Amino acid sequence: MGVDEASTSVRVLCRKLVIIKNEPGLQWLIGSPFFPLSTIVSTLRCTHTLPSSPISPHIPKESDDLRALLLRGFEVIGALIVGNNPNFERVAGEAISASRELRKALGRDSEEDQNLVGAVADLETGDVRFFVSKSGNSTSLESVSDVVYEDQPEKYVWERGCLLRCEVPIKVPVYCPVDCPKDAEDMYLRAMDAIAARFRDPQVIYMIETFNEPSTEVPRPVILRGVELDCHADLRNARLSSENAQEAAAKSLACLHFCSKSEDISSFTSIEENADKIQVSVLINRSGNSAKSAAPIAAYFPALKETKLLVIDYKLEVLCYAMKDFSLKQAVSKLIIPGLVDQLCIVKNTILPNLLGQHPLLHPYHFSPPGFLHPITAIYELGYGEAEMKQVEARRSLHLRLGLPFDRPLLRIANAINLSTAKDIARSNSIWKGSPLLKDAHLGIPSSGVSSGVVSMVQGSYQYYHYLHDGFDDSGWGCAYRSLQTIISWFRLQQYTSIDVPSHREIQQSLVEIGDKEPSFIGSRDWIGAIELSFVLDKLLGVSCKIMNVRSGAELPEKCRELALHFETQGTPIMIGGGVLAYTLLGVDYNDASGDCAFLILDPHYTGSDDLRKVVNGGWCGWKKAVDSKGKHFFLHDKFYNLLLPQRPNMV
Repeated sequence: MGVDEASTSVRVLCRKLVIIKNEPGLQWLIGSPFFPLSTIVSTLRCTHTLPSSPISPHIPKESDDLRALLLRGFEVIGALIVGNNPNFERVAGEAISASRELRKALGRDSEEDQNLVGAVADLETGDVRFFVSKSGNSTSLESVSDVVYEDQPEKYVWERGCLLRCEVPIKVPVYCPVDCPKDAEDMYLRAMDAIAARFRDPQVIYMIETFNEPSTEVPRPVILRGVELDCHADLRNARLSSENAQEAAAKSLACLHFCSKSEDISSFTSIEENADKIQVSVLINRSGNSAKSAAPIAAYFPALKETKLLVIDYKLEVLCYAMKDFSLKQAVSKLIIPGLVDQLCIVKNTILPNLLGQHPLLHPYHFSPPGFLHPITAIYELGYGEAEMKQVEARRSLHLRLGLPFDRPLLRIANAINLSTAKDIARSNSIWKGSPLLKDAHLGIPSSGVSSGVVSMVQGSYQYYHYLHDGFDDSGWGCAYRSLQTIISWFRLQQYTSIDVPSHREIQQSLVEIGDKEPSFIGSRDWIGAIELSFVLDKLLGVSCKIMNVRSGAELPEKCRELALHFETQGTPIMIGGGVLAYTLLGVDYNDASGDCAFLILDPHYTGSDDLRKVVNGGWCGWKKAVDSKGKHFFLHDKFYNLLLPQRPNMV
C-alpha cells in the first residue's frame, strides 16, 4: 500500500459544485486504488433505482453501466446521498452499504474491511458531511474532520499517473444451429469465453511501447509473455510505494519507462495533449514446436442440422489508468487484461438476446467531458444515426449520469478523444497546420483595463474569418458575411453541425431560397445585417437567434449585463452590426458597481495574413473600451446597432 493520509481526512479533486446537487438522490464517489484512501476524483449519478426509494440503487443495472463506463484504475470508493437528512450518520451508513454492494457486483475489490466514504449533502443548504467506515461493518463510522479541496486536481492526477491503451480486433466464426436456440447460445458463450481465456494464455505476447513519439530518443518496446504475468497479486497491494520504488524498478520496468521526463503540467489543457500514454498490443503465437514430426490432418464433420454462421466481429479498445511507478507486468495483468475481459463481457451480453437475428454494430469511444479529470468509456450502437431517438436517449442517459448539461453535444462520436497512433497524429497535425484559418485568436489577449470587472467570454472554439480570406475580395461589403462564417465555425467546432462553413455565394443562395432576397442578389456585393444572419443560421443549422436593438452606440454599455448573461448561459459569438460596419463580439468585461466596461472585439475587416501576432498587435482582436483614454468612442453615437445573439440548440 501507499502512504495513507490520516483516517479523518478526505481529499476532493473534483470541483466542489460537482458534488453538491440541488435535487435528492444518490451519487457514487469515484477514487483510485493508486491514491491515498478517501481521495474523491469524480462523482457519477445513480440513475437506476428501486421503485421503493430514489436513494435505493438497482445494483445489477448500476454495475452493468459502471463496468462499461469506468476505466480500470478507478473504482467506487463510497456514495453521496443528497436530501433532507436529519440523521447524517445513519444516512452515511446507508450510502456506504450501497457502495459496498456495488463494489461486490463489480468484482473489483473483495476486501470486506475496505475503508469507504459515506457523504451526506443537505438539500437546502448544500452542506456536505463526510464519514469513513472503519471496518467491514458500515455501522462503525468516523466523522471526517478535515476535507481538502485540491487546487490543481489535473496536476494531482496526471503528474502521478498515465493512460494505457489496448486495442484488439476480434473476428471469430461460430456455427450455430438455427432450430435450437439454446444450443446456439451455449456455443456462442463458449466461443466468447474461449476468447477471454486467450488473454491469459501462456503463448500470448503483450508488446508495450510509447504512444506518442517524443522529441527525445524513443524507448524500445517491452515484450511481456503470458507465462511471465503475475495473475494473483492484488491491485492495491501491488502498488509501488515511494519507499520501495527504486528497489522494485531494479527488478521490473515500470510505466515510467515510457512516460515523459518532464512533470510540469501546471498549464494542463487536455488529457489528449498532457497525459502520458502507453500503447499495449496483443500478439498471439499461433505456432509452436511439436514434440514429434507429423503430417497435417484435415477432418470433415458435416452439420447434422441447419446452421447459421455467426461472425463475432468487434474491436475491443480499453483505456486504463496507472501510476507511473506501477510495474508494467502488473499493469497488463491487473488492468489491461481485466479491462479487455470486461468489455468483451459487455459485448457478449448485448449480442446474446438477438443472437440469431440482426446483430448490433457496437464500438467503444472514450470521452473527456468538461469537469471530469479522467476519461469515461461509452459503447455506442453504430446501426443508429446520431440523430435517431434511440441514440439520442442513450446520450441523454449518459449526460444525466455524468451531470452534464442537456443543451450541448458533449458525447457525440466527434467529441471522442483522439487516440490515433503517433503517425496518424503527425499526419493530422500537418493537415491542421496547413490550414490558413486562425483558431481562438483571443486566447492570451492582455486584460481589458476594467477595474474589478467580471469577464464573460465565448465558450469553446471558433475560426477567424476576415476580409480577403481564401482569396475572395469582399473588402468594403463582406464584414457581416465574415462574422457569420466565424459564428458557423463555432457551431462546427462544438459539434452542433457537420456542414461546411458557407461561402458568400452560398449565404446569398440561402436567403434567395427562403424568399428573403430576389435571385439577382446572388453574386452581388450587397450588405447583409443581423436579420439576414438569423435567417441563414435558422435555414442551414436550425439555430434560433435573439436580436438586440440599440438606438445609439452610446447605449451599448447599458447592455453589458445582458450580454454577460448571454456568454455565461449560451457562450456563442455575437455579431454586432451598426451603420456600414459589422464586428464579432467574443466577450465583455463589466463592473456592475461603476458601470465601467470593455468589449472583446474580433474585427472581420482585417486584410493581412493569418499571423496571430499581426492580428493581436494590430488591434484586430482585442478589448475595446466604449470610450478610450483619449475620449474616442468605439461605437458611434449617431448610428443604431443590431446585435445577433445565436442560441445553443437544445440537444445532446
